[in-house]
Amino acid sequence: MLAAVLTPALVFALAGSSRVAPSLRRVGPAQRIVAAADPARREVLATSGGLVAACLAAALPAEPARAGLFGGSAPKSAWTQVPIPVDTILFDVEFDPADPDHGWIVGNKGTFLETTDGGKRWEQKAFANLDTEDEINYRFTKVSFKNGEGWVVGKPAILLHTKDSGKSWERIPLSPKLPGDPVSITALGGGKAEMCTSQGAVYYTESAGRDWKAQVQETIEATLNRVSSSGVQGASYFAGSITNVLRNAAGEYLAISSRGNFFLTWQPGSDFWIPHNRATSKRISNMGFVTDDLKGGLWMSTNAGGLALSKGADLSALNLEFEDLKVNSAGFGILDLAFKNDKEVYAIGGSGLLLQSLDGGKSWKRDVEADNIPSNFYKIKFFNDKGFILGSQGVLLRYVGA
Repeated sequence: MLAAVLTPALVFALAGSSRVAPSLRRVGPAQRIVAAADPARREVLATSGGLVAACLAAALPAEPARAGLFGGSAPKSAWTQVPIPVDTILFDVEFDPADPDHGWIVGNKGTFLETTDGGKRWEQKAFANLDTEDEINYRFTKVSFKNGEGWVVGKPAILLHTKDSGKSWERIPLSPKLPGDPVSITALGGGKAEMCTSQGAVYYTESAGRDWKAQVQETIEATLNRVSSSGVQGASYFAGSITNVLRNAAGEYLAISSRGNFFLTWQPGSDFWIPHNRATSKRISNMGFVTDDLKGGLWMSTNAGGLALSKGADLSALNLEFEDLKVNSAGFGILDLAFKNDKEVYAIGGSGLLLQSLDGGKSWKRDVEADNIPSNFYKIKFFNDKGFILGSQGVLLRYVGA
């Protein structure tokens, strides 16, 4: 069962004691950063945790079993809510393939969480002596790990690197001439990594970030100027940046224009990105890979809850064929989707939208228990048998089985 939801008044009463921002202080020339648990934060959480339990026991009456949509008991949810010591927006979660129980979550306002038990419990970490002004709150947007080596990117533009499974971190300097801000980073192990920026520049390093080599020879804007007369709808309205950048295991990239009016793909060895028309008149909300290979197809979500699936992707084609899926999202936009396997699929969105399909997307049912969680769900990821949903207000759901 998903955890009970606090009343707004109770949440307001407790907010003052539970929100603690990470301390940021200037470091010396060595640029070494140590990630350590914040004792003050743990003390506050321990105090407020007892208060929460007492208030819940006194204020919340016992409820009968929640009825299903058509009477009877509601179906058991495949997800359970995990308590975490933050109430911020969560952006990304990652586990090290070499240590499957060791994971990290990054988010808004400097959020950085760590687990060593597969995601059942999370502890907040703070970057002590981070080289920035104390008033700035970083928004960490992407984390990637492989064989104990990890990378974090965020805004304002920042790149952090660790070689010892997150025990200590160093800040990698970024050139002021970098085209765009880092929006994606992929750890490849042994000092190797690949980074993509908001303007579509892709860089590769074999020296733990000391040197980077450009993989794309032409900017997206230059590409669109060259092919604008070839039928790419919305290319003339390109705002200069891309969003929702994804990289699969084969090194292929998928990105959406910031206005959502077309999408782009890039393959290793190509000199430029290839733009593609969207499959509908509605703007694209998000896209992703069905499998770790473009041959497995793509999925696309659009405004007002639309969802479509392609059964393979010919990147040389301007228009890719998508098949609309019948999804009753009640008008809420689908913000992310993930395949646990070729049959079990989950889609998430605003206002606690959580949909499940057990037949590869042909039919869907709504998780009614998630409707009671006051949060927007932004990201869903699976790591073999582990799965997590990240949301606003510090909401984290863990997969417990369909």
